[in-house]
Amino acid sequence: MFKNIAVLTSGGDAPGMNPVIRAIVRTSLESGCEVHGISNGFDGIFEGAIEKLSGTILSGMIDRGGTILQSSRCKRFYDPAGIDEAKKRLLELGVQGLVVIGGDGSLTGARELHRRGFPVIGIPASIDNDMLGTEMAIGADTAANTIMQLIDRIRDTARSHRRCFLIEVMGRNSGYLALTTAVSCGAEVAVIPEFACNMRRIANMLRSRFKKTRDNSIIVLAEGVCDADTFIKRMLEEEKGVPFDQEIRKTVLGHVQRGGSPTHFDRVLGARFGEMAVMGLLQGESGTMTGLVKNHVTLVDLDKVIGFKKQPAPELIRLARHLQIEFGDPVE
Repeated sequence: MFKNIAVLTSGGDAPGMNPVIRAIVRTSLESGCEVHGISNGFDGIFEGAIEKLSGTILSGMIDRGGTILQSSRCKRFYDPAGIDEAKKRLLELGVQGLVVIGGDGSLTGARELHRRGFPVIGIPASIDNDMLGTEMAIGADTAANTIMQLIDRIRDTARSHRRCFLIEVMGRNSGYLALTTAVSCGAEVAVIPEFACNMRRIANMLRSRFKKTRDNSIIVLAEGVCDADTFIKRMLEEEKGVPFDQEIRKTVLGHVQRGGSPTHFDRVLGARFGEMAVMGLLQGESGTMTGLVKNHVTLVDLDKVIGFKKQPAPELIRLARHLQIEFGDPVE
């Protein structure tokens, strides 16, 4: 029976991490198990930055973005010797099981600890929603809502000045945020890494819209394809001297997408994931992560997740095509 488990947040912060931590603490205490928080990601293991968590510490944190435990990307976990040392430190600190909240890189570290015999369960937290094995990761819904609100505001200016706005969003190598917000905001183009965009087709479509007095347009660009300046340059170069009458403006949303109070969905998902992680550890599970599959929370083997690329859902691709969003052709 576990008497002491620990939790840490690693990698990029995501709205909803605090509700996850809250659920882990409350479920652990209800199960007669102490829980400690490790600050500053995996780095905190080497620094001994660990403290006992209680309901009092977490009071008033459920509506806050980011993570109260803080986060980092630990370079020592790229070295097998560093992972061995981390396991040793955890045992010296009296930790019997660990919950790691983070994205692909963080859960890769969790899997390495598991392979060394240390009980570990991961929780996917990534605004990119790029983790295989779960339909949604912590933070993706909040980030998408933030982007949607910002694009809606930009659209007001696009209408007022007959402009085309290119909006660069986060997503790294995943087009989830770009494609879903293109749907929710009625954008004309979504440029995502999973599909090769056709610059000439995009330019011709925008020119046709402008001539038909549908004189404002939104292009949502996933940062994993290229940056906004490069995209505009490529699109204009494709024109080969043909005038492009419409003014194009860029907006790079940046880290504003990461922050903010988590949505209802992310708070509830965080609570569900946190509870499942604790129950899994107490029942002897290890080397897995929590996942949302057909609206049910389950545990997924990390070996079936790490190193595999998540593709956009087929129904989302179909929807975007039927809504006449231009997003290119499949990458061969």
